[in-house]
Amino acid sequence: MPTPPSIRIIVWLWLIAALIVGRFELLARIIGPGVQVVLFGLTAIILLLYYKVAGLRTWIDGLDLRALVLLHVTRFVGSYFLVLYLRGELPYAFAIPGGWGDITVAPLALPVCLLPMADATRRRAITLWNVFGFVDILMVLAAAARLGMQEPAQLRALTYLPLSLLPTFLVPLILATHVLLFVRLRRQTLPA
Repeated sequence: MPTPPSIRIIVWLWLIAALIVGRFELLARIIGPGVQVVLFGLTAIILLLYYKVAGLRTWIDGLDLRALVLLHVTRFVGSYFLVLYLRGELPYAFAIPGGWGDITVAPLALPVCLLPMADATRRRAITLWNVFGFVDILMVLAAAARLGMQEPAQLRALTYLPLSLLPTFLVPLILATHVLLFVRLRRQTLPA
């Protein structure tokens, strides 16, 4: 299903805004759990728009579930967490579990999407992958929140480019697609 021009424009404007936030290190000026508020706020906006804007909901519901899963291949960014840990720019408690979790979730999305499977088998595979990926991202976010409250400077690398795109763009999309996958999978299993 082709992406409507209005959705493309909104996503591009959002990405440009996220790039500006990263370029000027605006996240570094937020105190306390402010970065998490931004991240969860953006996720909530995506989900609210899904439920309130019929055209967006129709478009998302028309996508093959595999398209939502394939977005998560971007989670290979977790390998960069490991590099930053080795450089001393991210703490172990965030970089190692988050990095290895993402490095596991990203490639698992490929066989779930690309291997030939019966529809029921694919739904089960997507469901298992989605549970694993969702738990992983929630654990990473919990670690980031805990570390950010203890000593915000530990996560400074997440406040400027390129990693500032995680809380301002990519992670809200990842969280929202996990939720939307659960919604759509549940809808498909309910009797008509």
